[in-house]
Amino acid sequence: MTTAPSSPAPSPEARAQFLAAIRFNRDGLVPVIAQAQGSGEVLMMAWANAEALEETLATGRVVYFSRSRNALWRKGETSGQVQHLVDLRLDCDGDTVLAVVEQKGVACHTGRRSCFFQALREDQLVPITAPEVEPEALYGHAHGH
Repeated sequence: MTTAPSSPAPSPEARAQFLAAIRFNRDGLVPVIAQAQGSGEVLMMAWANAEALEETLATGRVVYFSRSRNALWRKGETSGQVQHLVDLRLDCDGDTVLAVVEQKGVACHTGRRSCFFQALREDQLVPITAPEVEPEALYGHAHGH
């Protein structure tokens, strides 16, 4: 895996323009879909507020907002599974963000590459991928989401 993109951060004016175009929900949040650069694989969905997106654009490291902790969630700060920003895109309605990322390791807290690992097979909801790493190895203890 390569390092974070070397392009400079967008200017403060450009970051403000991007944030102004977003239609945040009544809680001040917007859904963010993380997609792997190159493969296009959908890795996860999380929420972000304006502060998280501003930091993401300024630093190149993807930041979300944890609703359960009511705080910024710098992806990988506990697990080491960092997401480096390649591109941040806003959808046509302004209410969903796509983060194209370089994913270091796995994206899911279950130890899988993607959070989207459950599917219907033979009328049962089953995991279709196995963990690549045990959650205990990522967090040092059993971790619930």
